[in-house]
Amino acid sequence: MPKYSYRAVNPKGRPIRGVVTAANESDLTSRLEEGGLVLIDCKAMSEKTGKFAALVARRVKIRDMVQMFVQLEQLQKAGVPLMDGLSDVRDTTESAQLRDVMSDVYREVAEGNSFSSALSKHPMIFEPIFISLISAGEETGNLVESFTQVIKHLKWTDAMRRKVKKATRYPKILLVVVTGVVWMMMGYVVPQVTGFLLDIGQELPPVTLALIATSKFFANYFLYIFLGLASFYIFLILGRTLSEEFRYRTDYIALHTPVMGAVIRKIALSQFCTTFGVLFTSGLEILKCLDAAKLTAGNMVIVEALGLVRQQVQEGFPLSMALNTSGEFPSLVMRMVKIGEESGNLTGVLEQVSEFYDKDVNDSVDAMIMMIEPALTVILGGIILWIAAAVFGPIYDSFGNMG
Repeated sequence: MPKYSYRAVNPKGRPIRGVVTAANESDLTSRLEEGGLVLIDCKAMSEKTGKFAALVARRVKIRDMVQMFVQLEQLQKAGVPLMDGLSDVRDTTESAQLRDVMSDVYREVAEGNSFSSALSKHPMIFEPIFISLISAGEETGNLVESFTQVIKHLKWTDAMRRKVKKATRYPKILLVVVTGVVWMMMGYVVPQVTGFLLDIGQELPPVTLALIATSKFFANYFLYIFLGLASFYIFLILGRTLSEEFRYRTDYIALHTPVMGAVIRKIALSQFCTTFGVLFTSGLEILKCLDAAKLTAGNMVIVEALGLVRQQVQEGFPLSMALNTSGEFPSLVMRMVKIGEESGNLTGVLEQVSEFYDKDVNDSVDAMIMMIEPALTVILGGIILWIAAAVFGPIYDSFGNMG
């Protein structure tokens, strides 16, 4: 069915814009009226335009997703039929994009498709782990537990994103500040001061000559340096997007970078252990758990290692042995998983591993930030000391010669 871009007004008279799938304009009008909206005008979108709109559309906020699944969980606990629950979610959500998506999901379920199947048609909104959890709940007849696990995963994902932002935000700010100070000093302050030294006519020491040469290099080639760095960044992004081999190699380099590599590995392991534990708790078989969990690891080196783990588990090897063979998992994870296998409490063990890595990631991020701050401060201080020595040394010598 085609997608329609529409404008409508809600019961309070406020304008609403969105994109929704409908058989025709009459069907679109009916769907919007079910959600309490009055259609103003609409336009059918071509297939290419619809795909482009889906790519550039803003992702639904995690907060809105959490509210939706909490609402579905509570309605299921109260014995409200799923169709009524989906209708309530569609009508009460504050997110226009989520409302349009849930309108499509409601229609799919009403036509006889499963809830997980309806969600899978919106991969830009619902991650594979959501589909797996809901599918497991449909198979076991316990959607409440599935919704609980989805909520748990969403909250964990939100916390993990905040950790990653915390790990990168402060170093970025410091790096911009240091770069700005160096550019200002080399581009404006140093040329004025060194110009005075050159006018004196005395022989300048090597440290001053090096400063003058560096200043001239910045003044003449700063734009090219900036364009070169920007081009490299664009090349890196495009390369990782278009080439899986390029992404693997850059992920490998990142994973083996001093300090930062250890943090990246811990975040990937925390993501895998948490996702795998959530899926395993929901009753999904271990191979499906590995399929879904490896997609959340993020780093392609870890993802490829988990692919080998899955292959060995499928061949009959214990999970702990398969993790050991991959060579990408620390001994702590393998020992804990082995204990879980022997005790029959793999779910509890995975939760403990996940909690350990969550705390370890927090500590590692804090330690890295504490290390980066003085390192950049030392670099900035060294540059200022160099400038001071290069400038005031010849000035002091000139005063000595005058005496």
